[in-house]
This record gives sequence, C-alpha cells and structure tokens, in this order.
Amino acid sequence: MKTMTCRQLGGPCDVQLQGETADDVIKAQDRHLKDAVQAGDTAHEPARADMSGRWKHPGKSMGWYRATKRTFAELPED
Repeated sequence: MKTMTCRQLGGPCDVQLQGETADDVIKAQDRHLKDAVQAGDTAHEPARADMSGRWKHPGKSMGWYRATKRTFAELPED
C-alpha cells in the first residue's frame, strides 16, 4: 500500500489517498474530488474539471498519467 496526497495529484489539499497501485490512488482521487465538489468545496472544482477531462480524453492525458505512475512507483510502501 502506498499513499499520495490530493495535492500530489493536482488537487488543492493534503488529504491522503491510498492504494495498492497508481490506478487505485487515481480512482480514489477521482472519488475525493467528486465528493468535495458535491459538498460545495469550490477549491476542488478546477481539479475536478481537470480530472473529468482526463477521463474524456485519455490520449491527451498520457503525460500526466505516466508521471503519476512514476511518482507512485518511487514512493515507499506504507
């Protein structure tokens, strides 16, 4: 299990997101952003829009995805 923060993934806060894989952490970030925006947290709206755009245009977002996977791989296990 490894941990990344919302901020490490492009968000505005330091909420810790955990997963066995980078994809797990990315999915946790997606849920976190969705929940934050639904709760009225406007600080998370730009990151939520960016994340939604990534899912709609994965070809354009491969750089972000590869960088996130590299960062995740370099993290120590929790």
